[in-house]
Amino acid sequence: MDGSTAPQATVAPVPAPELSERELAILAFEGRWWSQAGAKEQAIRSEFDLSAARYYQLLGVLIDSPAALAHDPMLVKRLQRMREAREQARARRTLRPTEPPQYP
Repeated sequence: MDGSTAPQATVAPVPAPELSERELAILAFEGRWWSQAGAKEQAIRSEFDLSAARYYQLLGVLIDSPAALAHDPMLVKRLQRMREAREQARARRTLRPTEPPQYP
């Protein structure tokens, strides 16, 4: 080669999937919830018109999405760490050895 540079292939960035208004509202709710007093389940019902179980299902999927991570990485990472800590605590409780039955 004569030292000239070859043309660079341009790669268009892949747009991140956008979050819906409800997903943004859920992230905002989780971001501010720690500073509020009261029953979280009641606030979930009144703000989102969802049961707590459904809300947490949606939240679990949401915090695994790249779009949520791009939107608020600190919040999403904190929520992922909290979820993992709960899963580990649950696993420790269920895997605790029990005494074998005593037969006469």
